[in-house]
Amino acid sequence: MEIKVNFLDKLRLEAKFDDFTVIADQPIRYKGDGSAPGPFDYFLASSALCAAYFVKLYCNTRNISTENIRLSQNNIVDPDNRYQQIFKIQVELPADISDKDRQGILRSIERCTVKKVVQAGPEFVIEEVENLDADAQALLTINPANDAGTFILGKDLPLEQTIANMSSLLAGLGIKIEIASWRNIIPNVWSLHIRDAHSPMCFTNGKGATKESALASALGEYIERLSNNHFYAGSYWGEEIANADFVHYPNERWFKPGKKDALPPDILDQYCLDIYNPDDELRGSHLIDTNSGNVKRGICALPFVRQSDGEVVYFPSNLIENLYASNGMSAGNTLAEAQVQCLSEIFERAVKREILEGELSLPDVPQEVLARFPGIVAGIAGLEEQGFPVLVKDASLGGQYPVMCVTLMNPRTGGVFASFGAHPSLEVALERSLTELLQGRSFEGLNDLPQPTFVSNAVTEPNNFVEHFIDSSGVVSWRFFSAKSDYQFVDWDFSAKDENANSTEAATLFGILQEMGKEVYVAVYDQLGATACRILVPGYSEVYPVEDLIWDNTNKSLLFRADILNLHQLDDEQLESLLERLENNELDDYSDISTLIGIEFDENTVWGQLTVLELKLLIQLALQQYEEAHELVGSFLQYNDNTVERGLFYQALNVVLEVELDDDLELDDYITNFRRMFGNDRMDAVLGSLDGSVRFFGLTPTSMKLEGLDRHQRLLDSYKKLHAARAKWVAAA
Repeated sequence: MEIKVNFLDKLRLEAKFDDFTVIADQPIRYKGDGSAPGPFDYFLASSALCAAYFVKLYCNTRNISTENIRLSQNNIVDPDNRYQQIFKIQVELPADISDKDRQGILRSIERCTVKKVVQAGPEFVIEEVENLDADAQALLTINPANDAGTFILGKDLPLEQTIANMSSLLAGLGIKIEIASWRNIIPNVWSLHIRDAHSPMCFTNGKGATKESALASALGEYIERLSNNHFYAGSYWGEEIANADFVHYPNERWFKPGKKDALPPDILDQYCLDIYNPDDELRGSHLIDTNSGNVKRGICALPFVRQSDGEVVYFPSNLIENLYASNGMSAGNTLAEAQVQCLSEIFERAVKREILEGELSLPDVPQEVLARFPGIVAGIAGLEEQGFPVLVKDASLGGQYPVMCVTLMNPRTGGVFASFGAHPSLEVALERSLTELLQGRSFEGLNDLPQPTFVSNAVTEPNNFVEHFIDSSGVVSWRFFSAKSDYQFVDWDFSAKDENANSTEAATLFGILQEMGKEVYVAVYDQLGATACRILVPGYSEVYPVEDLIWDNTNKSLLFRADILNLHQLDDEQLESLLERLENNELDDYSDISTLIGIEFDENTVWGQLTVLELKLLIQLALQQYEEAHELVGSFLQYNDNTVERGLFYQALNVVLEVELDDDLELDDYITNFRRMFGNDRMDAVLGSLDGSVRFFGLTPTSMKLEGLDRHQRLLDSYKKLHAARAKWVAAA
């Protein structure tokens, strides 16, 4: 994690990381003002807090109350060497906790990350650099030997060269990548989380059988998502980019909707229109992209090559964002390598969907087949030694598709996790299933898995597949676990053994789709210096229902974005109009405003926590619609999960509104004790919200210029680096 420090007045310091700011000072005896803890105090507190976190985690997963658990830490300083200290952590446990859980709680503290780092003895490197931001790859920790050459199945270059090439590319773009975490909790299964140090909303996870393969996976996914603009999907890119020569890619085209909002004739093809517009309900306005929000400019569409005949077909960027999420994106050392990865993931997700929604039962992989892959067997054994039964299944549906499945069961909670992987090689597909299972997860994280069900509707409803797509945390049918399988095991192999293996395998996977009668569309993105692609298979590789284009389109943000960002400047008539739109567009009251309008607010602010319900409530207060506001306050207090401070504001508002709306009560009779209960500052905010002197309490003013939105600006900084690189590519072409 990158922590940037600013020097403030006197001895005060400011550390900034992610969305947080920490102030440090020195005690008065050391010439400070004593206005904040000192750096060493924060260090001591971090150890105690980390220990308490692991206690809380242990108790939460076992439904043990922490109400009567107390923890303290004291540091005992050696009088002869003040750098030699003992940290004594003491825990007071209630009498009704079992001996087993007492020992478990103490062992959980042993896992404290701060403790382990201190005990291992971190290495400090102190150096001068010309520019902090220019040292773009300083945070990558693996530096393989230049002469090393580790090849793995599916890669056209050694891992070491792959990592070096991708790291160099990111450095050239000015993106500073940091490794936020590593995990290796069972043999031969590694995962890590990497992110942009400046814009941590841009992150990926990598997985593999080794550290190097996991890092290559994470970097490859990062470049894949950069190349496909996936980090910025759903976000507003600002007026400057919205009016630039190009918004998404230099080869984009813009189309104006026809008369009566008809679809332009030059977008999509008839094959796609039959899928996306079967009832002739799709309109041009449904396809305006939310990133630019540039309605006057029209529909931004991106070129894809139809594989059946090589013709170029233009797909609206809005359609791709709404239906496909990250499915069918990849980067590789070569185009063929990227295509194999793309197509493998498309098959993985489509077959997974068919299996889960069809409640199919899969055949076990025989032990003699598993024995061919000792590294995978060791990983599975590591899970079972921890008390997690593992099922290894052939998901090829009788040898039709290159897909495998590893399913974990958690007897402690009754939860299950079905992890799928795909690749022309059965070994690679199986390895991907296993590494996906534990990507970014601890053993405690496996306690959050949902339980299987015999209720078919819970498995087949569309959002369940979305959950499976995001992190495989959706619901699985009990029928999946039947000993009577719907298919026979097939010891399949779609891999090629020639020197152009990836090219041959890509052709094989394209061929399977062709035999299925599917049209396939491919876009190649190489303007950033890497080879990446996106593959769309209409009617097969979508993540979200096609109906979302009409009923749940992300560009509904255009109905709200400008007015919400200009909220403090709206008059009563404009507020009434905004409120009407919020109430009449079938929005979930508990959905967040950040997602609705595509703005990355600091999640620690009121804006970052703001829901549709709370925004409607604040507008009603500004319009002095007290009865309607009172009704929403009740809903907020009952269901909304917000900060304690925000909850107390609405508790105070609730009782004040009750008095105001009761003809038999007078506020003056209660104001003194209301102030004693809720405090003067909070009551001033409540009373000001009623009389109009305080509008939209807690929401700082902003506008379409996005001023003051530091988190969103950092996201835009990241995108502008890509935009500049693409513009440079065009100029050099």
